[in-house]
Amino acid sequence: MKICRFDDFRLGLVEGDQVLDVTSILDLLPVYRYPLPQFDPFIANLDYLLPAIKTAALTARRLPLADVVLLSPVANPGKLVAAPVNYTKHLEEVLANDQLHHQVVINDIYKAGLFLKATSSLVGVGAGVTLNHPERRNDHEIELAVVIGRTAKDVKRENALSYVAGYAIGLDMTIRGPEERSLRKSPDSYSVLGPWLVTADEIPDPTGLEFVIKVNGEVRQHANTRDLIMGVEQLIEFASSFYTLHPGDVIFTGTPEGVAPVLAGDVMDAQIQGIGQMRVSVL
Repeated sequence: MKICRFDDFRLGLVEGDQVLDVTSILDLLPVYRYPLPQFDPFIANLDYLLPAIKTAALTARRLPLADVVLLSPVANPGKLVAAPVNYTKHLEEVLANDQLHHQVVINDIYKAGLFLKATSSLVGVGAGVTLNHPERRNDHEIELAVVIGRTAKDVKRENALSYVAGYAIGLDMTIRGPEERSLRKSPDSYSVLGPWLVTADEIPDPTGLEFVIKVNGEVRQHANTRDLIMGVEQLIEFASSFYTLHPGDVIFTGTPEGVAPVLAGDVMDAQIQGIGQMRVSVL
């Protein structure tokens, strides 16, 4: 199932080139009072809501997908967890290029660990990416994004996929420079998630997914998730050994070689096998 959020916070089921408006099922969500929960209420209740989504879809208003503005499929993640240098060839290109490492020591992911991006940086496809510090180099980084579906702490990798609600395409936009990663990757709109959430049952094994990003029609990055240094299961195990992961938390799994700058006016076309594709404007 492909679930999207669109326009004025409406909920949709994507079928082909149409969006079925199933916003009415949001009335089934529990009502929370202050203090608000640390998780995304929709993702936390997704298993409960799926039958209602299927029923609502039978009579739902249908809209052309091309006519809606897609929002991030996750509205309220508690954390955006990101995996640095998680492809060997990307590690090699960073080490070889001063414009990427800026004399900062770059370690592989086993030494570097994970880092957090500000949740305020999260947007959907329709928002585009507004460049921050355009006088500096701003790069695209395409990544498989994993959305956590239930509370996870100290998870073992053999059980890790049972904690996944679904998958999306992630763009981890990056300002190059000597500062900490979390600062340079957290401006508004620097975490693009979309175009929708593909439920985990449609991707039973996230290993071996082909993906590509083009800028103005030119292929920049083309790789496969089988080349991840830490795969999805290991990333969930690693992250949950430090943090409690809550429903709606997103793990950006890392980017392959081929990172390159974008400029205002560019158009990025990102595609991941089993998920779909999205076109994101650079503003």
